[in-house]
Amino acid sequence: MTLSRRFLVAFFAAVVPQVGFADLSPTMEETIASVIPNVVAWRRDFHEHPELGNSEFRTAGIIAEHLRALGMEVQTEVAHTGVVGILRGGNGPVVALRADMDALPVKELVDLPFASKAIGEYQGREVGVMHACGHDNHVAILMGVAEVLAGLGKDLPGTVKFIFQPAEEGTPDQSVGGAELMVQEGAFNDPKPDAVFGLHVFPYPVGVVATRPGGLMASSDFFRITVKGKQTHGAVPWAGVDPIVTASQIVLGLQTIVSRQLDATLTPSIVTVGKIEGGVRNNIIPESVEMVGTIRTFDADTRLDIHERVRRIATQTAAAAGATAEVEIDLGYGVTRNDPALFRQMAPTLRSVAGDGFIEANQTTTAEDFSYFANEAPGLFLFLGVAPEDPSLVYPNHSPRFYADERALPVGVRALTALTLDYLAAQ
Repeated sequence: MTLSRRFLVAFFAAVVPQVGFADLSPTMEETIASVIPNVVAWRRDFHEHPELGNSEFRTAGIIAEHLRALGMEVQTEVAHTGVVGILRGGNGPVVALRADMDALPVKELVDLPFASKAIGEYQGREVGVMHACGHDNHVAILMGVAEVLAGLGKDLPGTVKFIFQPAEEGTPDQSVGGAELMVQEGAFNDPKPDAVFGLHVFPYPVGVVATRPGGLMASSDFFRITVKGKQTHGAVPWAGVDPIVTASQIVLGLQTIVSRQLDATLTPSIVTVGKIEGGVRNNIIPESVEMVGTIRTFDADTRLDIHERVRRIATQTAAAAGATAEVEIDLGYGVTRNDPALFRQMAPTLRSVAGDGFIEANQTTTAEDFSYFANEAPGLFLFLGVAPEDPSLVYPNHSPRFYADERALPVGVRALTALTLDYLAAQ
């Protein structure tokens, strides 16, 4: 399906008032309206041609070409496929704006004319590839913001760094990547940002802008527990040590960490075992069992406390059964925490953009590596509502049926544009 530019301009002009925007300057309004058809076209193109983490070659190439055409200094191949564009205006602060580029190993089940039919390889398996988390929207929105702000020339009261990041969903080989590697490779250097803003589409009602001061998204750590027993015939379990029973007892014990061992009034926390594997047939008690899982919380001390409790429960439960347990815990993304002072400063801007659609977000135990950028400069991360009005079309992020209503795209462009300009002007 191909829609004319004239139709798209008229369409978004008609729907924008429905989501409660306050007017920016007439010139800025016209500029934003003029880029929205391109934003829609980019989003649909990226949606139809998704790429997995560290393989976003086509996406990165389109972004880099666009930023160069706008006259920016452009760095490519940052953290493998990342792109950084630097837009220099007048003397003033530096704002960083971030969008993630990668898709997920998910086969799309949404009936769209631009639905993904892409196939990729993930951990040695052939998989469908889909923008099931909405990163296609993020990239298109930030490309639109880049075009709007580049049009200001020297009237831009500072410098803006546009950071297009790969592998937010993790690297294919679990190595260091994404935002963490971009920081290590200097994405926040020369010049160093004074503040960083980002957004993520989420199944709030279309056009809603939701955020909160402090912890917005949880930390995310990976654990692996290997239980080693003694293999024997399934008919004579007393001749061995059963790691399957022991692993089952460990799983149950881990569930008491949040329900019985932590102060429930302190912070939301989760310990989840997502996979357990061991054995080859029905009449053999195996030598070992492996389980893997995730730990989520919003508090740094609680995070480390949970790690210690996981180790203690696993090793001591195994010892009581005559088995052993090896525990590995890998630190993942930190808490995505909005700087309280920056939130207070920018809340009026978001209220002017979204009106009654600006709300306080609930904390979510999903995680985001935007946290690495927010550790380098005061950060503010937003949720942008993309849930359509038809309840039958509303699905969570990472679902093969995840659907983003395009009426939210102008909201995203306006929000990041307004945050940037208001922050720069206030310094």
